[in-house]
Amino acid sequence: MLSRVADSLYWMSRYLERAEHTTRLLDVNLNLMLDESPTSADRRWVRVIQALGAGGDITWQGDAFALTHRLTFEANSRSSVLGCIVAARENSRHVREQISTEMWQRLNSLYLQVTRPEMQSDMHAEALLRTHEAPTEFLAQVMEAVHQFQGVTDSTMSHGEGWQFIQVGRYMERASATAMLLEAYQDELWRQHEQGRDGNEFLEWMGLLRSATAFEAYCKVYTADLTPAWILEFLLLDADFPHSLRFSIDAMEHALRAIETISGGGPRSEKLSRLSGRLRATLSYSSVEEILDAGVVEYLQGIQRHCAEIHRAIYELYVDYSIQAALAG
Repeated sequence: MLSRVADSLYWMSRYLERAEHTTRLLDVNLNLMLDESPTSADRRWVRVIQALGAGGDITWQGDAFALTHRLTFEANSRSSVLGCIVAARENSRHVREQISTEMWQRLNSLYLQVTRPEMQSDMHAEALLRTHEAPTEFLAQVMEAVHQFQGVTDSTMSHGEGWQFIQVGRYMERASATAMLLEAYQDELWRQHEQGRDGNEFLEWMGLLRSATAFEAYCKVYTADLTPAWILEFLLLDADFPHSLRFSIDAMEHALRAIETISGGGPRSEKLSRLSGRLRATLSYSSVEEILDAGVVEYLQGIQRHCAEIHRAIYELYVDYSIQAALAG
């Protein structure tokens, strides 16, 4: 497969996963505004910015609707929902012949929906009235559209090398996003978990699970007893939940091995195989007690660094390689 095709499929998938994650965090926290004090609101929205990695010029100014509007419609930001969808469509346009017609139609429809000028003005008008129904309705529509695109991709695209690059992008982004989300919740979950619990603390923990679409799945495994260690164990180490770190890394490593098999592998792929296999083993053979003893934040930051190394190795092997290296491999 051409390097530009692999690159476009990879980033198309990453941007759509990022858009879905951003809309979910905004939707969950807008709904939590119904049960919050000014102090908890400040802490919660600062945490949203941290979880999305949207630092720089995006700061909490005390207005949840203004922040939501910015994280949704900031045209020049690849962290905003609009920026992600525009970038995903641009990447899909470059590989129009590689994806199915149904995929293109679904993504193009989403692009046209979020770029309508009246969409931004309507959402902003509702925000000025301090009602959250319209923003959350729009965010839910974006999440549903991304889910539909992922379903259409799995059912209409041949599960060959191109589809595997889409899986790598999806689960690379999901693993990084989940690690940043858990790190943003460090104070509520682990630094203060030995203090007395109150209703607001349980609300924060429920918000974390809902931010990872995990509340119902968690309750099926642990019942509705929300404890920091169990939440961490579920979102980090559960092998069956699609948004857990372990599931994401397993799926990404499986896709990378499939790509290696299809492309012929060779000595040049050993570094990538070693990095992805080591990260998978780290999650497969760790226990929550060991992670808590060693330090949750350090563990999560290590996973993020490991994901960054795998991303660079993917580029060295499949995208940004020299002709000499390819011939030698």
